[in-house]
Amino acid sequence: MKSIPEIFGSAVFNDEKMRERLPKDVYESLKKTASSGARLEPTIANVVAEKMKEWACEMGATHFTHWFQPMTGITAEKHDSFISPVKGSDRVIMEFRGKELSYGEPDASSLPNGGLRATFEARGYTAWDPSSYAFVKDGTLFIPSVFISYSGEALDKKTPLLRSIQALGKQASRILALFGGASGTTATPTVGAEQEYFLLDKEVYLKRPDLITCGRTLFGAPPAKGQELHDHYFGAIKPRVKAFMADLDQELWKLGVLAKTKHNEAAPSQHELAPLFNGANTATDHNQLTMSVMRTIAEKHGLVCLLHEKPFKGVNGSGKHNNWSLQSDTGVNLFEPGETPAENAQFLLFLTAVIKAVDDRQDLLRMSVATASNDHRLGANEAPPAIISVSLGTELTDLLTAIEQNATFKGRKKVQIEIGADVLPKIPKDTTDRNRTSPFAFTGNKFEFRMPGSSLSVAGPNVILNTIVAEALDEFANKLEGSSDFKADLNKLIRETIVKHKRIIFNGDGYSKSWELEAEKRGLLNLRTTADALPCFVKEENRRLFEKYGVFTEAEIFSRYQIMLESYSTTVDIEALTIIDMVKRNILPAAEAYQNELCDIILKKKDILGEDSTGTEKAVLEKTSTLSKNLTGLLGDLEKKVAYSKGLAGLPQAIFCKEEILTTMEEMRDVIDSLERIVDAAYWRFPTYNDLLYSVN
Repeated sequence: MKSIPEIFGSAVFNDEKMRERLPKDVYESLKKTASSGARLEPTIANVVAEKMKEWACEMGATHFTHWFQPMTGITAEKHDSFISPVKGSDRVIMEFRGKELSYGEPDASSLPNGGLRATFEARGYTAWDPSSYAFVKDGTLFIPSVFISYSGEALDKKTPLLRSIQALGKQASRILALFGGASGTTATPTVGAEQEYFLLDKEVYLKRPDLITCGRTLFGAPPAKGQELHDHYFGAIKPRVKAFMADLDQELWKLGVLAKTKHNEAAPSQHELAPLFNGANTATDHNQLTMSVMRTIAEKHGLVCLLHEKPFKGVNGSGKHNNWSLQSDTGVNLFEPGETPAENAQFLLFLTAVIKAVDDRQDLLRMSVATASNDHRLGANEAPPAIISVSLGTELTDLLTAIEQNATFKGRKKVQIEIGADVLPKIPKDTTDRNRTSPFAFTGNKFEFRMPGSSLSVAGPNVILNTIVAEALDEFANKLEGSSDFKADLNKLIRETIVKHKRIIFNGDGYSKSWELEAEKRGLLNLRTTADALPCFVKEENRRLFEKYGVFTEAEIFSRYQIMLESYSTTVDIEALTIIDMVKRNILPAAEAYQNELCDIILKKKDILGEDSTGTEKAVLEKTSTLSKNLTGLLGDLEKKVAYSKGLAGLPQAIFCKEEILTTMEEMRDVIDSLERIVDAAYWRFPTYNDLLYSVN
């Protein structure tokens, strides 16, 4: 049996394999292209393609695909074989040219474009991203790629991410230069995306049309035992789940994914996988890959992997904590306070830049995690609230307060604060508990953005984070470059930033009602739903931000806005149609059949035992009948609302879905859950929460 180091990256055309297989000049040219975006000459591309093909064929590959991330939130791929006919012969050879490696032209007509082109304009182009390694999976060579339209607009999530990484690196380099470049000359964001998920028995899952179609249960009475005893969290992993996790680790390690931690999460049948940090681009690719592999491995074990944010009402939802930091080109984490006063001052400048960015652009951060599915999760069962705030921990907050007030810092050692002077104390790391209720918490040497949902691509949140921090660093650099008294101006800038943006700092309970009231007093936004958050994307000041740093064009912003609105309304529409179908075909007939049985029982008991003997059955019959009538009325209301919604579009449709359709669906859910508690199990046609949550042994 091979060891993990032997397995790791074995299915990846990584740096080691490129060094081994490519001529030195070709290797160096490719590395330059990957690091700086320099053009890859066709002759170089041909050599790389040939060597990559040889390796892929040795790994059992017969096809290749440009693997890209369209605006669907998942990945896309079109497979072509390596075969090429031999002229004048019936034979074929395996061939792969540089042009095929570098570019592709999938039919883009059916992928979301948000009005960037007409339906009949089907051209879309994929282009190889050499900064992310190719890999072999299931007999195919996967080539990470961007996806653009015929006219050059980004139709994917990777292109804006790469642009935002470049924008952030440019501004970070200006700040590093102010400190003499001791920590490096530029920086890149790093990301560790924790992935939460549910595992269900496939046979039980297939009996729930709502789970199949919508990814979540549209009704379901709570089980007698949920997560109240906290016995599932970090509990012993069940054999079937352990086998799944073992296979998942092996497959991810082959693909170079740094899968590190696995454990049971808070809800029954809920679990988590956490990777080590990687560059934001690679980490995003790896998370998309992780979600795909999870689903595939689950199938092999007779399981289904649910990535929806809230599959079950009343128990924990699933998130994807986005651990974000900045690393210099010399490997220095810029959110590590460091050992010297200069490092401390640099840390404080980067720290306050993030605080400023989050405060200034609360709306964009909230928008970046806005989906119909995540709306069910935010603010409930350990998910952070929809109000953006930053948790720094008590000691770091006290330090910033001391700087603000030019006062003595009463930390481990009392000391007068003077930025950049030798008396600045060594800033402590991890001296306070983690705040699980905070949407955006500093956790020692990184920020944990806890709001992204489990099914979400982390590209979107990281595009926003990178861009807004780039803006803050740009403003700082403009104020400090050319300063005649750098230490004094630095001190002043940090202090002024703390004063202006301290309202965003909150270390308390984000779930409490008192915080909601306090946040309102502070002027913080509370964008409760996707319909509330999405319009922020197209505000003029936000459009100017993205255009200034070259992350999105105005056309790309409006296209994404339309795509997200349509996705929200379509998701709600599908859920509404699903519950209508289930109520009509299964729930009402089940209730009617049970009522008929009750009528038969009442008649028989009345004949044998008399009128007084049927009180219990009559009470149940009356309750069931009332609930059925209420459900029938709500069903009619929902059908009318769905029909009306189809005549709307854009934001009006999204608002109608939020205020009318989802409200009626929730009312129906309450009635259905009450029926489930009454109707005899012999008549109820769907697995219950107990069946679903405890189906995996």
